[in-house]
Amino acid sequence: MNPLTTVPESSRETPTVLIRGTGLLGASIGLGLRAAGHTVWLSDISATAQRIAEDIGAGTAWNGEDEAEIVIVAAPPESTAEELAAALAHHRQAVVLDIASVKAGVLTDLIRLAEAPDFGLDRADLGRYVGTHPMAGRERSGPVAARGELFTSMPWVICPAEHPHAGRLSTDAAVAWAEEIARRLGASIHRMTPSFHDESVALISHLPQVAASLVASRLQDAPSDALELSGNGLRDVTRIAASDPNLWVQILSGNSAAVLEILYGLREDVQRLIGTLEDPSAAGSQADLAQLIAEGNAGVARIPGKHGAPPRAFSVLTVIVDDKPGQIAAVLNDVAITGVNVEDMRMDHSAGHQVGMVELSVLPGRRDELAQALNEMGWKVVQS
Repeated sequence: MNPLTTVPESSRETPTVLIRGTGLLGASIGLGLRAAGHTVWLSDISATAQRIAEDIGAGTAWNGEDEAEIVIVAAPPESTAEELAAALAHHRQAVVLDIASVKAGVLTDLIRLAEAPDFGLDRADLGRYVGTHPMAGRERSGPVAARGELFTSMPWVICPAEHPHAGRLSTDAAVAWAEEIARRLGASIHRMTPSFHDESVALISHLPQVAASLVASRLQDAPSDALELSGNGLRDVTRIAASDPNLWVQILSGNSAAVLEILYGLREDVQRLIGTLEDPSAAGSQADLAQLIAEGNAGVARIPGKHGAPPRAFSVLTVIVDDKPGQIAAVLNDVAITGVNVEDMRMDHSAGHQVGMVELSVLPGRRDELAQALNEMGWKVVQS
């Protein structure tokens, strides 16, 4: 089979896949594709990472010579373009994909490399390349954290390559195989141009990371007594601040233009807030503060809800549980008995007390019914 010229027609077609890079995403792709029936080869500059990926069943070591039918480059953003060019040059009939979190810069660098004499490539070879970005991850990194189901129901962006002067580069067959790989891993497919992708992730991914890191940095010298008052609000805002600094240096550098445009707007809002708070009793200050919060309300209301459906307001009730094994399972078991579906759940702990607080989000019309049933079952319920 030549994936370059053959559009996938059935799930029985299982081209050989080489994964270059065996971190969390690369190893997870290997696990998922092997489960789907593909032969998967692995390659990584880190011998340790590659051996772990092999040991968990993500694939077998590539011998460095055989040509794959599909190559997936799962390298850090700063080395992705060179890895892509090398893959296109070695695997002369393969569809070559990458999963880097920035797309326009990688494509620009790849075109530059392809037009250089060193790799022996030409513009036609770029027809075998498709940029992709699976929007999935975990707090843990490395192949030891890999899961074959990591991409299930998660967005996977497909960005066909385009030349600034010559237009579309990726062939229809190459794009179809990129989408098929994402589909076989259970992801939901979204097609975008590289530039629109970078603008989108700057807003929904890169800005939150910057904001979380900036807020968390304020905590470095905070008094311990103050931090003991922390609740879910602070934890929610700072959760992603624990991300890998080395990776984010590459991501923010690679998407700096798009991130800057958003930061300029954020700076205006911060300066406006500072000006208001410097004299909160001045005429119009209270209205300005209210407007700022209301604008945030409007933004939150636009975030898609459960399963990507349109935003929908849920009612929340909190169940107080003892801090001991089995309590959360017991609550959920009793909720199941009532027949009320839990749309979302979160857990917090009470400062200074050996109790936990399980927040259950349900449809507004079922909240009172669930609260009454749980109270009758002996649970302490607080409605908010």
